[in-house]
Amino acid sequence: MPLWTLIGLLQGKQTAPWPLHDGEDGQAGFIGMPRYHPERCEEGCEDCAEACPTRAITVRTDAGSSDRLEVDYGRCVVCQLCTEACPTQAMAPSADWAFGTRQRDDLIWQKRLHPTPDVPSKATSGFRRSLHVRHVDAGSCNGCESELQALNNPFYNLHRLGIFFTPSPRFADLLLVTGPVTYAMLNPLRATYEAMPDPRWVMAVGTCAVSGGIAEGGYACGHGLEGVLPVDVYLPGCPPNPAAIIHALLMFLNRMPQRVYGGQLAK
Repeated sequence: MPLWTLIGLLQGKQTAPWPLHDGEDGQAGFIGMPRYHPERCEEGCEDCAEACPTRAITVRTDAGSSDRLEVDYGRCVVCQLCTEACPTQAMAPSADWAFGTRQRDDLIWQKRLHPTPDVPSKATSGFRRSLHVRHVDAGSCNGCESELQALNNPFYNLHRLGIFFTPSPRFADLLLVTGPVTYAMLNPLRATYEAMPDPRWVMAVGTCAVSGGIAEGGYACGHGLEGVLPVDVYLPGCPPNPAAIIHALLMFLNRMPQRVYGGQLAK
């Protein structure tokens, strides 16, 4: 008997019950997006904005705003430099990782007086049994790819959710893009999108695909998928963890609710 077969028989089922049932999602102890506490922000302090390498945090110059900072999680690479630089913990560490949204503006922090109800997408309401995904690496560092590979391991076992990766765009429903979209990948990316049958959708995975990330505006790329393809799901992170990718895919399928509105987790 092969050793791996014996190990499997001894250890039993290893797949996590989440997200079909309550249970471990594999993110215990995981450090997520920094959480913004505007009430702790001191006047005149710009330490977190100066430390941010991607301009995810900027100091507002408009006099009419009550908040000193603009926090854009679509630019955040989760480096935690802002939490280390902030003397008052206005930017504090957190375990917030499920940042998939349907609208780009929901990744920008704003005050919310009332919780925003989740509005399921009518466009994807027809999916019931399976979703086929075509992945395109548009200049990634392979950080996102390592998380995508983990989706098919025994713990996450993406296939049990009816979600499959396909090598051909002609059989794909969703185009999953990683990387900052280098100029060299513009034409191949557009050709892949055009080869997909209608209706077709696009998911930006990782901060690079959402906004360009660290490489934004460099000699080789622009601003991620902005102005390149219409995006239906935004998932920042550097890289987003496997559970965050699963949550975003199921959110796209209306099988899980969106958790982030106005840059804040819905309560």
